[in-house]
Amino acid sequence: MWLNLSASMNDPFGHLDRLERELGSIAFQLTSVQFARFGGAERWRPAVNAYRCADRFIVCVDLAGVDKSTVTLLAEGRRLILRGTRPPPEPDCNQPHPVQVLVMEIDYGPFARVLELPADIDTPAMKAEYGDGLLWVSLPVRGPSRE
Repeated sequence: MWLNLSASMNDPFGHLDRLERELGSIAFQLTSVQFARFGGAERWRPAVNAYRCADRFIVCVDLAGVDKSTVTLLAEGRRLILRGTRPPPEPDCNQPHPVQVLVMEIDYGPFARVLELPADIDTPAMKAEYGDGLLWVSLPVRGPSRE
């Protein structure tokens, strides 16, 4: 391999030019990659607010973008189990190529959440309502455990 020392001595910025071209190539490769799907956790946990009232627990679950038909609730003893699935939120850009993802923070895929409560639940009297992306669950406390 021959090195042209005179060229590098006459052009002290030649290394900077080469570095700039290489960095430009790397930047192009990073921004032109198309991902089919980003991998996340196997399951995600929706945010929950839980309240204790005189005769019941009230649980609010943030499930924006979740079809209520994919949600299952199971109450047993002192436990509420919530499971379901949220599809990935993706834009419809009407373009033949995928869009470039700039930020992707919204969890999607299967989710599960288990809440341990401080008293037994009257499971037949449990009620749930879903609207505006929030699931509200009312869990009456079983008989003598009421305070």
